Amino acid sequence: MSLVNRNLLLGGRTREAFRIPDPLRAGLPVMSFGTALMLSLVLQSRQDVEQLPYRITLLAFIVYFALHFLLRGRISSRRWKQVLNKSPFYLVLGFVLAGWDVLTTKLDVLPLPFVPGLAQILSVMVNDAQMLLISTAYSLRLLVIGFVIGSLIGIVLGVLIGWYRKWSYWLFPVLKIMGVVPATALIPIVMILVPSSFYAAVLLIVIAVCFPVAFMTSVGIANVQNTYFEAARTLGADERFLIFRVAIPGAMPSIFSGIYTATGISFATLVVSEMIGARAGLGWYINWAKGWSDYAKVYASIIIMAVTFSIVMAIIFRVRDRVLKWQKGLVK
Repeated sequence: MSLVNRNLLLGGRTREAFRIPDPLRAGLPVMSFGTALMLSLVLQSRQDVEQLPYRITLLAFIVYFALHFLLRGRISSRRWKQVLNKSPFYLVLGFVLAGWDVLTTKLDVLPLPFVPGLAQILSVMVNDAQMLLISTAYSLRLLVIGFVIGSLIGIVLGVLIGWYRKWSYWLFPVLKIMGVVPATALIPIVMILVPSSFYAAVLLIVIAVCFPVAFMTSVGIANVQNTYFEAARTLGADERFLIFRVAIPGAMPSIFSGIYTATGISFATLVVSEMIGARAGLGWYINWAKGWSDYAKVYASIIIMAVTFSIVMAIIFRVRDRVLKWQKGLVK
């Protein structure tokens, strides 16, 4: 046996010897979150914080991963692969939460009120649950209205620019110039044009969403292969059929790319717009809590905003997968 083959064989045996078995790997998060819970129960707190919500959250994580470990033979193989794939991340997350709790609530090393512990943040979520729910509902209402209107306008403009040369001649330069301007920079102009704070915020979100969606839609329409249109014309398709049954479906991947970009921009615009003249919403809540130097409430609203953003993105991905199911097996 050559030296190279021997080294490769020994390296493979070494990796196999240090490989963690799948059942044990799936149970690793139980150890990290269990450590965080044990530290929360054993160590004495130096900050006066209600820790019950934090401990219940840790216990919920422990039960969740323990059930996956115990029922590993009854769940689908796809779900089991997802558990194994996410296990290292949650293992590290548990230890990070444990360290955060020790440095804040237990040892009081990190300064208050700027760096509150997770126990304090979760306590705020429980105590201010009603106000946070109302603020989330207001923000979602504003976001959905502005996002839907902006997406529809952006798709229509993108189709016109991508299909008709005259529309492209007049509007595409405007799209390139105004598309790079942040919507939040237009707040003084929007407040003059629309005195109502709610409708001004809606208009800002519409502007933030419209330009990226219109740009990517026009690019997608322009990049559809001519062979598709020639084949449709050969079969007697008119212009309406070419637009709605060939061009728009062919541009759907680019349209969703624009929607992804617009989603992040719309959330940033939402927060800034709610800080100016709004009476409710997560952005208003952050601004209000910052005025009282209650940073635990600021972090609580940021966490809720992150969860809300993740849910919205998950919904968009589901819609994308359903609309573009014809791409399955064609793209990675």
